[in-house]
Amino acid sequence: MKKNKIIILGAGVGGLTTAIALHQKGFQNITIYERRKTATTIGAGIVLWANATNILDKLSLLNEIEKVGGKINEMQRLTKKNEFLGAINVNEIDKKIGFQSLSISRKDLQEILIQKIKNLNIEILYHHKATEIKNKAIYFDNNKTVFADIIIGADGRMNSVARKYVNGNNKPVYQNFVNWIGILESDEPIFTENNVLDFWGCGERFGIVPISKYKGYWAGAKSLPLNSPYKKEDNKDILIKLFGHWSSKIKTIIQSTKDENIKYIEVFDHNPITNWHKENVCLIGDAGHSALPTSGQGACQAIEDAFHFSNILDIENNMEEAFIKFQKLRFEKTTIITMAGRNFAKSLFNTDREFCEQRNKKALHINYQNSSIGIAELWSKGLPN
Repeated sequence: MKKNKIIILGAGVGGLTTAIALHQKGFQNITIYERRKTATTIGAGIVLWANATNILDKLSLLNEIEKVGGKINEMQRLTKKNEFLGAINVNEIDKKIGFQSLSISRKDLQEILIQKIKNLNIEILYHHKATEIKNKAIYFDNNKTVFADIIIGADGRMNSVARKYVNGNNKPVYQNFVNWIGILESDEPIFTENNVLDFWGCGERFGIVPISKYKGYWAGAKSLPLNSPYKKEDNKDILIKLFGHWSSKIKTIIQSTKDENIKYIEVFDHNPITNWHKENVCLIGDAGHSALPTSGQGACQAIEDAFHFSNILDIENNMEEAFIKFQKLRFEKTTIITMAGRNFAKSLFNTDREFCEQRNKKALHINYQNSSIGIAELWSKGLPN
């Protein structure tokens, strides 16, 4: 199948990484189509956990990422009053998986992946919004039609044409909370420790992730209906009102972030589906299994998809069998992660005061050593040695 014409829909983390992984296996006829007009990112930053850096190392991308990524030691949980609830040891997770977790801005990660794509002479065609897939052809809104032997749906969670073709329905599920996300760069040191800070309120949450002393990203989240009045308000004013009294760190970070670097995002995911492929179309990343930000694994699982998909396509002569093997390998792990992210979100964004008090009390008594081990065991499933 090395000579097959491969079209990838979507130039996000999943699509770009899949193109790189396929090229590494000797597939040369690859083109990426992206609906946006230019290379843009959704989100401020991500943590590439050790399972993802394992894969990125295999794809010869880790060295560049290490230059701009930040090391993380712990995921600390705190109440809105800054009371310590416990911490997951990231170093323990990294040790068990064998690679280091790194925080990185979405922009930096995107630039590294796109530069690699350019070096490999893989073409990205922007401003191509797919409207339909039919009879091995992709139809775009600019009246262009492209035929392909293999179509990889990496076109995200919100309006995936590939998911609609495979599943018949691509409507995402609103999970009843919004994220205000921001990325902060400062001339003065602002992040003093390499720990993720996760502040819990009742129906509200605020997370801070350092990348370096001068750079980091954050997310303030609140249980809200779709199209809430907050959507039209000034982001910074609302954030100060909601979170400014929680911790002095939070207030400083919000005030120090430029207005244009703050975004309001209504948060969706998808119900797991039992079939990721149809005819010559296969789904990867969010198009196949979109997990909430509370899972911490959305981009990481897309990166794993890229690696496994390219490996299977490399050794399997039959396309349908390759798709079946890929889904069989990836379904259980991605489903567990998706549902775990949902359950965690339900706990965080529960608005019942008594529930929140009991949740925090339980957090104080969690065996965080065992939690770190359990996370490492799940995230390491299916990884290459």
